[in-house]
Amino acid sequence: MLLFGMVIIYSFSFAQMHNELKGTVVDENNNPLVGASVFLLPVNRGKITDSNGDFIINNLSQGNYTIEISFVSYKTLVDTIVLTGNKKYKFQLDVSTLSLQEVVVRDNYAETRKKEESLNIEIVNDDYLKQNLGGSVMNSIERLPGVSAINIGSGQSKPVIRGLGFNRVVVVENNIKHEAQQWGADHGLEIDQYALGTIEVIKGPASLMYGSDAMGGIIDMKYRRLPVENSFGGTVELTGKTNNDLLGTSISLFGRKKWFFADFRATILDYGDYKVPTDSVDIYSYRVPLYKNHLRNTAGKEQNLHFSFGIIQKQFQSKFYISNIASKSGFFANAHGLEPRNVDYDLHDKSSRDIQYPYQLVNHLKAINSSYYRWEKLKLEFDLGFQRNFRQEWNHYVQHGYMPATFPDTLGFNPDLERQFEKYVYSGNMKFLYQLSNFTQFNLGLNSEFQNNHIDGRGFIIPAYKQFNVGGFIFAKYSFSDNSIIQAGLRYDFGSIETYEYHDWFPSPVIENGDTTMQYLQRAGNINRVFSNTTWSLGYNYNPGSWSYKVNIGKSFRMPIAKELAANGVNYHHFSYEVGNADLSPEISYQLDVGIEYNSKRFAIGTTPFLNYFSNFIYLNPTSEHDRLYGNGNQIYYYTQSQVFRYGAEIHAHYELSKSLQLGIIGEYVYSEQMSGAKKGFTLPFSPPPSGIFNIKYHKQKIKFIENAYLSFDYRVTAPQANIVPPEKTTDGYQIVNLGMGGDVVVKNQHINISMQVTNLFNTKYFNHTSYYRLINVPEPGRNFIINVSIPFSGKM
Repeated sequence: MLLFGMVIIYSFSFAQMHNELKGTVVDENNNPLVGASVFLLPVNRGKITDSNGDFIINNLSQGNYTIEISFVSYKTLVDTIVLTGNKKYKFQLDVSTLSLQEVVVRDNYAETRKKEESLNIEIVNDDYLKQNLGGSVMNSIERLPGVSAINIGSGQSKPVIRGLGFNRVVVVENNIKHEAQQWGADHGLEIDQYALGTIEVIKGPASLMYGSDAMGGIIDMKYRRLPVENSFGGTVELTGKTNNDLLGTSISLFGRKKWFFADFRATILDYGDYKVPTDSVDIYSYRVPLYKNHLRNTAGKEQNLHFSFGIIQKQFQSKFYISNIASKSGFFANAHGLEPRNVDYDLHDKSSRDIQYPYQLVNHLKAINSSYYRWEKLKLEFDLGFQRNFRQEWNHYVQHGYMPATFPDTLGFNPDLERQFEKYVYSGNMKFLYQLSNFTQFNLGLNSEFQNNHIDGRGFIIPAYKQFNVGGFIFAKYSFSDNSIIQAGLRYDFGSIETYEYHDWFPSPVIENGDTTMQYLQRAGNINRVFSNTTWSLGYNYNPGSWSYKVNIGKSFRMPIAKELAANGVNYHHFSYEVGNADLSPEISYQLDVGIEYNSKRFAIGTTPFLNYFSNFIYLNPTSEHDRLYGNGNQIYYYTQSQVFRYGAEIHAHYELSKSLQLGIIGEYVYSEQMSGAKKGFTLPFSPPPSGIFNIKYHKQKIKFIENAYLSFDYRVTAPQANIVPPEKTTDGYQIVNLGMGGDVVVKNQHINISMQVTNLFNTKYFNHTSYYRLINVPEPGRNFIINVSIPFSGKM
């Protein structure tokens, strides 16, 4: 793949010419616009206009380009230019009114979106992802205030927004909600971060637009923008990491005629066991030695394919996205199912790149169609999605409880197949966006989803189930002026879930009236529950001059999932036995969000406080009981509900000491308290401790042969977390240093983007309170040198 990509790149590099595009951006009165964003496609290069409204983009080949120019409170200008030599243009922007915006990110679009959205929002593009490339999508964006990740290995993590995760955070990819086995603590997101162009994080309850499960927030992921007419091109991405010896490549190819486009991407990742800054860990009072600091059997590999194509017309667009994410990753051998001392060290330590038992196989197939029709004042959007999530967990057969010593050969599955989940998901969305006037916009929508989840294997934790959800909403936005916007919405949801009974595949002794009989115990019964609820939201934005104020109050709703209703089995990753509650009520939440921000030419500061109340929060409650039938005395946890009150805030600020040097700070704080139930007065599990990042960034348009050069220094300070809920343990605070540097290098007119990072520079041993491995005293990864090389290429058809 690498050779193929390089041949394509250099076959065109000699045909390139040194051409320069100059321009001036002015307002409706022909006054220069300072700080306007200029973006050129398909070369994906951007500039900011100077004090005279001027910009220069050099080292361009001859051909057709699409130029996008945006500025706050002005309509984004999109035009096609033909470059046949050095040229200079003049662009005039018009004052904008409220419009039906496409959810794509341009440089100043992010600021505009924040000022028009009453919920607190963070927006990042692919440049940010490259500069903060982590082991997974969530690791790449957890630097954002209020966003963190539950890490479950070197390549897996789960999103957490303001302390809420799992099924309380919705991940959306290309307008369709990503559905897998997100209830599991060891199940990460099946998302290829190389394929993403934009990530939008909405902090706070977003059930109004996205339905049940969006109580904590939304992570909305979009692919890269459309190619320019009559163009082709692509990108070669090369990545290396020293901590787990990761080697990865991702190659994309795209092309577009006037009305048709196609895009293909292939990604391959291969990594070994990752290293931690300790030579041993203590797992449940047993010390486990680590060979050369490797967390044995955490190696993995991933192969991803993406294909998209579509029809582009002035009033109509239809895009198809097809992707397949396939991975094989090992579980830490000393912390999965077996006793820590029953591990073959010689086998696992022979190689840091092999994957032995226990491991998981995951395959996620997704097909999406996203279309819209646009008229003068009306836009009609349709989204259809199909997903198949297939997950297997493999481990040596070990007798527990009354399981037979020798696995019988009469059953229809492999004795080493610990668990298998196969979920089929069918989704559909429809939206009507109507522009009543320059000041009033209406949005009506309908979301629906059907899930069918099958199970197999010798182990049991949740039953097979079917789930159906449908909801409709109306949302209105009214602009009193360019600086004053009010928005309100109402939604109704209906959902049903049906779980199927499950019996053990082996008999257990049951004593009744003094007689002992062998019976196949029922672990789960048939449950059929129906839920419905009405949610609402009311928000206001006021943006006078350099200030921005926003407030939003709303109600959100989440129906219980199958695991919460009908779990009855051992969680091998927690050494716990979990039991559901078929009588759980749906979660209801009320939240107040506030945002205050000030922006000037050299200084910006903002804070986003929130208040949140759950009338019946669902959580796992540990008890003094222990399981004797299916394990070695695992502690039993029961799903229960309680009232919960939460509050917190994020803060961010930056100051430009000079044109090239910037100081910044990011901070976050969340407090949770249970107001009723057995754990009254305690917090919630995995509550993130207060933390802050102090940043120094140096950037310059050109340093010798490096364009858009930058050097970044992050000093992260995290406070101790002593506010816990039993049986959690307190976590010490820590400080770590991360570095980043990079820029664009031009070799024979070929732009090469290089991004480098050093995470945990001083190889500090610390524990992340939101990490799964913290429960078994495994520290976070040690020092890691990361390099990503991105080589774009393009041409004209």
